[in-house]
Amino acid sequence: MTRVFLLSPAHCDGLRARRLLDDGARSDLAQRLRSADGVPLGELMSFMSGLYFRGKLAYARAFARPPRRTDGALVITPGAGLRPAAVRVDAANPAFRAPLESDACALVGRVGHRGQVVLLGSIASTKYTDVLGTALGRRLFFPADFVGRGDKSRGGLLLRCVAEGRELDYVPVDGAVRHGPRPPRLAPLAR
Repeated sequence: MTRVFLLSPAHCDGLRARRLLDDGARSDLAQRLRSADGVPLGELMSFMSGLYFRGKLAYARAFARPPRRTDGALVITPGAGLRPAAVRVDAANPAFRAPLESDACALVGRVGHRGQVVLLGSIASTKYTDVLGTALGRRLFFPADFVGRGDKSRGGLLLRCVAEGRELDYVPVDGAVRHGPRPPRLAPLAR
């Protein structure tokens, strides 16, 4: 069975992002970002977000089973990329919804009728699930262990799964319980 992961974007307005995008930034990443070659979107968002996005990207790379000519880890980007003008991540905003809906519809044909598209992002709100659910229908899933967890807990969980080689269980978004009590804290990692 094919499986593609959709990663919600990192917050691009935090302290790390502002430092990186500052005209005077001299770090290796800032210099590469301004070069003709640029920086892969996953690396850029991993730097800006830290734990949560790093966990999503590592997990998607470890467990994706994409169809031919399809990337196994796709980032949901407001307005189809990093742009100076902000695009609100809101299902009612056409600048966010239209490109996401179009790409999700195209993905349907590539994953096939038995394929899964797993959302590694916010499942408690409807900002992604409304748009993606309309386009992907019964192909849209999420990790059941995300229910009740915050961003850092989800990131830590994903990184642990990668280290252990353990894939989570996925449930369809349609009809799922997406709100619940906070699960117990993750046990500290052995050093």
